[in-house]
Amino acid sequence: MFIDSDESQDIIQIGQRILRFFLIQLDAIDQYKTIQIQASLVLRNQREFKMYDLASIWEWLGFAVRWLHVITAMAWIGASFFFIALDLGLKKVPNMPHGVSGEEWQVHGGGFYHIQKYLVAPDNMPEHLIWHKWQSYTTWLSGAALLMMVYWGGAHLYLIDAAKADLSTFQAVLLSAGSLTIGWLIYDFLCKSKLGNQPTVLMVLLFVLLVAMAWGYNQVFTGRAALLHLGAFTATIMTANVFFIIMPNQRIVVKDLQEGRTPDPKYGKIAKLRSTHNNYLTLPVIFLMLSNHYPLAFATEYNWLIAALVFLMGVTIRHYFNTLHATGKSVHWTWLATALMFIIIMWLSTAPMMQDTYEESQARDLSPVEQVFANADGFETASSIIPGRCAMCHAREPNYEGIYHAPKGILLETPADVAKNAQLIYIQSGMSVAMPPANVSMMEDQERMEIRRWFGNAMSDAPMMIASH
Repeated sequence: MFIDSDESQDIIQIGQRILRFFLIQLDAIDQYKTIQIQASLVLRNQREFKMYDLASIWEWLGFAVRWLHVITAMAWIGASFFFIALDLGLKKVPNMPHGVSGEEWQVHGGGFYHIQKYLVAPDNMPEHLIWHKWQSYTTWLSGAALLMMVYWGGAHLYLIDAAKADLSTFQAVLLSAGSLTIGWLIYDFLCKSKLGNQPTVLMVLLFVLLVAMAWGYNQVFTGRAALLHLGAFTATIMTANVFFIIMPNQRIVVKDLQEGRTPDPKYGKIAKLRSTHNNYLTLPVIFLMLSNHYPLAFATEYNWLIAALVFLMGVTIRHYFNTLHATGKSVHWTWLATALMFIIIMWLSTAPMMQDTYEESQARDLSPVEQVFANADGFETASSIIPGRCAMCHAREPNYEGIYHAPKGILLETPADVAKNAQLIYIQSGMSVAMPPANVSMMEDQERMEIRRWFGNAMSDAPMMIASH
């Protein structure tokens, strides 16, 4: 908790007047001037500490949420893969209990496990029943939080591409959130229609829907946001399947058992269909979530086609493992198909990058947040330091050996580039020494101090808007 800066100023000014009066009486005005300078430094340090507080807390909060997201995603995907493999590997044996469709023995961690699956449900409700749901819910909630923090909070940097669609932040956020909801409604409608009895046709229509969304996202958002939103769109379908279909159906079966009724097999059949969809969508979602680290995936003209091929690769890879678990036999053609599609993806990634030219960057209008940084004291110095120390890699045509595309698509050649990426620059080169890597361009401590000073000045003008961008 901090004292408001205006209150701090008033308190210090009152103290200065009282001190000045006594020092004049003691003929010690020189000591007063020294104390006055120290007081002004206190105010400056307080302002810089607040600036550091806002930027660093936001950065660490994002790290914490991302960490949670990865942990829960690992738990969800691991459980999903385990149960798919278990279900496909079940064997029928003599003298199985009533209602059991198959069993499997497994060994792990020094112990043996005997697993049986009931086609519908056991005759009596087990005393201890584990529900697998929190992994899915926590993964989606933490992912949604990251989407809000990174893409909604930083809409001008990561979400909006004015060259594609001149959206306000509100419009972009509304489109982002609305598309995730509408996508689930369309998918759910298709599953509940007569197509639910034609799994192959339904899967083809789902693929068409996903490709259409990939293309649509790429028409309005940055390439990075387009693939990330496609991943969020798909993950929303997967989690909604668990929340709205799979878990409610399982609760119906449990309630029937508790009340002595024979459960209807249709609920298991419906849940199985949605679970199968989740199985084939998992690997593409992982690719899409990782894609923001690789400009060759998101910053190309054909990123939506790359996404379409990734969904097909997800099918071929999972088909291989599903068949292997079910029959013990390898389907070798899936490896060839996957490799060919990956080669096509690499070829598509060589298409021209979707980025502005040097001249366009010089001429474009700055966003409101960028304008704050550009107007801040020290910007001229920072915008001369950054290109000299960073643009050998972060350029439209990098000249550093072995670098052919700007890492993560971040460009740092023009003043507009610097203003756009101000917080990243501050975190990577001001607050830490992460960039340049191994300090290959010999950025000096004084230059890092200038970056911190510039960013601090901008934060003092609009701290909340900038810290959350």
